[in-house]
Amino acid sequence: METQPLKDKIALVTGSASGIGRGLALRYALEGARVACCDINLAGAEETADSVRASGRGSMAVKVDVTRSSEVEEAFRLVHEKWKRIDILTNSAGIIKAQFLVEMPEETWDAIINVNLKGTFLTMREAAKYMIEQKSGKIVNISSKSGKKGGLWLGAYCASKFGIIGLSQSVAMDLAPYKINVNVICPGNVFSTPMWDILDKEYSRKLGVPPEQVRKMYVEKVPLGRECTVEDVANVAVFLASSYSDYMTGQAINVTGGQEVH
Repeated sequence: METQPLKDKIALVTGSASGIGRGLALRYALEGARVACCDINLAGAEETADSVRASGRGSMAVKVDVTRSSEVEEAFRLVHEKWKRIDILTNSAGIIKAQFLVEMPEETWDAIINVNLKGTFLTMREAAKYMIEQKSGKIVNISSKSGKKGGLWLGAYCASKFGIIGLSQSVAMDLAPYKINVNVICPGNVFSTPMWDILDKEYSRKLGVPPEQVRKMYVEKVPLGRECTVEDVANVAVFLASSYSDYMTGQAINVTGGQEVH
């Protein structure tokens, strides 16, 4: 196997200021890619870009609200202007809120659907414009185990993550004639992300247990007996972003330690 399967590829990663997105940006650089670190949090994106550069790979930070088409278009324009190609798009920008149905404000529903699902649509649409012209490209979208099975108090989040899978399957068919692969990763519970600092309290109320017991309860549901790590997700992302996955498209791959198997 190649020592750097993404050597000289140009990758654009959304949500790269923190969490899974940051981890994927750094791993792509380790595997040889130049990385555009995109996030609404520009300071965080710049920190990730600095870390990428410290590893010896080219990088740039771009502030982008993935729910705004004009900002998405400008981000892709800047990346293409700098490097003349866009080989990989990875969508990791996402938000979550756990609320009982009748307690969920409409604006919470809208925000989750807009960031997680609309943002994925807008970035894929823009990436396709460049990748179709190149007749090549890899799109890797981050869904969740909650994109395979509904969860208590997670209506909006599950709807967005199920939607990412359906959208990706459709776009995979649209883009197949242009040798563009579109696949999805469905991670389990990645406790090291900032998202879980919020969820501990929300899930404590949902499950009726103290916050410090929440993560233990979730690990107990995993056949392999541990949490999902950013590295677990990155291992699959590199495969899907590389030539190793050339004969795969429209797939939604579970990285859940056996918790989801369909």
